[in-house]
Amino acid sequence: MIELFSYTLTYSTAGMLLFTAFLIGMSKTGVAGVALFTIPIMAIIFGGKDSSGLMLPLLVMADLFAVTYYRRHVNWSYLVKLFPSAAVGVILATLIGNYIDDQLFRSVMGIIIFVSLAIMLWMETANKNAIPDYMWFAILMGLLGGFTSMIGNLAAAVMALYLLSMRLPKNEYIGTGAWFFLAVNVFKVPFHVFAWHTISLNSFYLNVALLPIIALGAFVGIRIVRIIPEKQYRWLILAATGIAAIIMVI
Repeated sequence: MIELFSYTLTYSTAGMLLFTAFLIGMSKTGVAGVALFTIPIMAIIFGGKDSSGLMLPLLVMADLFAVTYYRRHVNWSYLVKLFPSAAVGVILATLIGNYIDDQLFRSVMGIIIFVSLAIMLWMETANKNAIPDYMWFAILMGLLGGFTSMIGNLAAAVMALYLLSMRLPKNEYIGTGAWFFLAVNVFKVPFHVFAWHTISLNSFYLNVALLPIIALGAFVGIRIVRIIPEKQYRWLILAATGIAAIIMVI
C-alpha cells in the first residue's frame, strides 16, 4: 500500500493513476479520444463524482501543454460561438448534477453521439462538402459540451463531432479544441471547489505530483500526431469517438 497526500493506493491503483495521467497528456496534444478511457479507470479508483474533481486539475495542466504547443493553430471565431453556451451548460450541470443517474446520463449521451457520428460518417463517405456552420448548432453543441464536461468530463466526444463537422485542418482542430477545453475547465474549478467540494489541497498536491507523467504523455502525443496524415487523423478521431460512445452506453 502507498500513502500519498491522504490517499491510500495499492500498487495496481497507483499504476492505473500514472497511466491515466499519461493518457490525459497524450490526448490533449492530439491523440484525441484516449482520455475517454481514463474516466472509468478514475471512477473505479476514487468513485464517480470525486474522480471528476480529481481529474480536473490534470486536464487543466494538460490543456496548458496543448495551448502552448498549438498556440498558432486556433480558430477564435468558433470559441466565441461555443464558450457562452458551454458556460451555461456547466452551471446547469452544477445545479442538477446531484439528481442525475450516471448510467442513464451516459446511455443518453452515447445514443446522441451515435446519431451524430452516423451523420458525420455519411458526410465523410458521401463527400458532402457543406459545413453546418450555423449559430444554433454551435449553441447546442456548446451547451452539450459544457454540461457533459461538468457531469463526467465527457465533452471530448461532443467537441470532436462539432470541430470535425467544421472540417478544420488537423493542427487547427487540436489547437481550437485545446483552447476551448482550457477555458471551460478553468471555469469549472470554482464549482468543483465550492459547490461539489471535489477538489481539495490534498487532491491538488496529488495532481501536481503527476505533472511529469502528463508532460511525457503530451510529448508522445505530439510525436504521434506528426506522423498521421490529415485524412487518416479524421478517421482516427471518428473511431475513438465511436468507441467512447459504446463505453458510455455499456
